Amino acid sequence: MSLSGNLKTVSFPDILQLLATGKKSGILECKTSTRQKEVAFQEGNIVFASSVNSSEDLLGNMLLKRGRISKSDLERAIQLHKQTGRQLGTTLIDMGLFDKEEIGACLKLQIEEIVYNLFSWQEGDFNFHEGDEPKNAPFLIELNTMNVIMEGTRRIDEWIEIQKVLPPDDVLLQMSKSPKVSRDEITITIDEFKVLSLINGERTMPELINVSPIGEFVTCRAVYKLILNNLVEVAGRKDSPDEVPDEDEEEVVLRIIFKLYSNCFYQVRSRLQEVVGEHNTRFPVFATQYRSGLMSFFPGVDPQSDLMPTFEKFVTAVRAVPAPIRYHTLVNSLERMLSEQLVFVNQLLGTGLFREVSSAVKREIAEPLASRRELVKRYRIEEQFYNTIKRADKAVKLIRG
Repeated sequence: MSLSGNLKTVSFPDILQLLATGKKSGILECKTSTRQKEVAFQEGNIVFASSVNSSEDLLGNMLLKRGRISKSDLERAIQLHKQTGRQLGTTLIDMGLFDKEEIGACLKLQIEEIVYNLFSWQEGDFNFHEGDEPKNAPFLIELNTMNVIMEGTRRIDEWIEIQKVLPPDDVLLQMSKSPKVSRDEITITIDEFKVLSLINGERTMPELINVSPIGEFVTCRAVYKLILNNLVEVAGRKDSPDEVPDEDEEEVVLRIIFKLYSNCFYQVRSRLQEVVGEHNTRFPVFATQYRSGLMSFFPGVDPQSDLMPTFEKFVTAVRAVPAPIRYHTLVNSLERMLSEQLVFVNQLLGTGLFREVSSAVKREIAEPLASRRELVKRYRIEEQFYNTIKRADKAVKLIRG
């Protein structure tokens, strides 16, 4: 079955209905220039979903928000997940921290959040790959697609009304000191109670969404109802940037880039050495072309090694470049270097290891995405990073013919 096009002309609910009624199995890919999501189907039902250009630690963050795992246990699980290549959900089960049912409940919520988010997309290319199966699913969670269509459509209609009531992003919320209600007893839902317990006069809507264990839409709907029932009120506005200590934004961005790409180049070099041995000179000879200018600060060694150049020297070198072209020069050089090294992996050892190294490199974006999301987005670090991976993938496909 050939199914492709743009969401401008065919709506996401219509695509879901077509796949459900046709009892199709495969993967629906939806993407824009900055986002990519995949939804897997079996016999017309949704069984998995993933955000390709997003942190692979969504499940871990969800468990952390729910208070179901400590930060130290999560960090240990993520480290093991990266070392073994096994999915985080499977790793948590193997460690004895959760059973399959608990992980399944969180995966279900994660899948729903991804799929329902697609209902709001007004544009973006889609392509259905019939017969393909999800490669990164610890196990599958079956959702009735027709029920998802009804719920998703309802959410979009409800979202319009919710947005009319929710405060601006810089407004702090608190529990009403004198609730204006007409009854002695008030009934609220469990979701509203969970959100109410997070409202302390020090959090804005984005911050509530970030710490809430029940997902963005359900959290916003709960706040909407709490405001309408006069149980939550405005506590003031969050301090403006002028009222907090100045931050050297450029240095923060450079630190993210330095750490991200240092780890990526280390992944490429270490994976190659595991296969061809440390004494094979083909990659070191190939890499010598990058040992000049800003690229000399990314030798591909262990970022914790004494051989790694210091961040301070890197910043000094970057700031020696004229300011108008500084960021463009750095990022373009890093994109070319990483893309060419990935293509070299394919030429030397084939598509299998190319895919493995590409996956290892993609995992390195997770931490910067989680730590400074607003800067990553504003400076398009994530978008540019994934464009690099796509460029390498395209070059490999051309080579293969």
